[in-house]
Amino acid sequence: MPVDDPDPRRTQRQRRASSRELILDAAVQGLFEDGYARTTTVAIQTRAGVSRGRLLHHFPSREDLLVATAQHLAHERIEEMRRFVLAATPGPTTGGARVDLATELLWETFQAPYFWAAMELWTAARTDTDLAATLAAAERQLGSAINRVVATMYGPVLSAHPDFPAARDLIFTSMRGVSMTYAVTRRNPRTDPYLTLWKRVLREMLTGPEG
Repeated sequence: MPVDDPDPRRTQRQRRASSRELILDAAVQGLFEDGYARTTTVAIQTRAGVSRGRLLHHFPSREDLLVATAQHLAHERIEEMRRFVLAATPGPTTGGARVDLATELLWETFQAPYFWAAMELWTAARTDTDLAATLAAAERQLGSAINRVVATMYGPVLSAHPDFPAARDLIFTSMRGVSMTYAVTRRNPRTDPYLTLWKRVLREMLTGPEG
């Protein structure tokens, strides 16, 4: 039997927040491992280890849950990128070497579970206008936050280059597209030929021929 709260000393607000996070984390994991079609409310409830009543208290319908999951994924995307930045080994502060390091770091974030969970929702949003609207709103709200994290990856010198916004958007969208091909073609992302191409393009755009 699901146990909603193993620690009775916590406040009701803490218990509500905890169970909500458990449910959303279970939804993300379900999307990543099982895909959109098989991520039902029953499957999420089982993963989260909560009662049916607790799940319905937070999310009365699957649509409510998926909308909240989309917003949760957007925030997790930012936190995941920040964790990658914090975990990175200190390296060069500018020049081509910094471009290479930051590009490798950015590419790693596209292999994380949150990315694939988000892509499951993006695919479903093609025929679900409510979900599409939620995803679009989340992207708009967090766009500037994502841009700040990417600028941190490349450092203050490179991110101050006048062509940096265009270079960032070009590489970001290209990485997302290439990542999608991994759904049908398994290969090692560290040796993907596009990684070499992205580094070369960014070096040319941000450091010039000497970079």
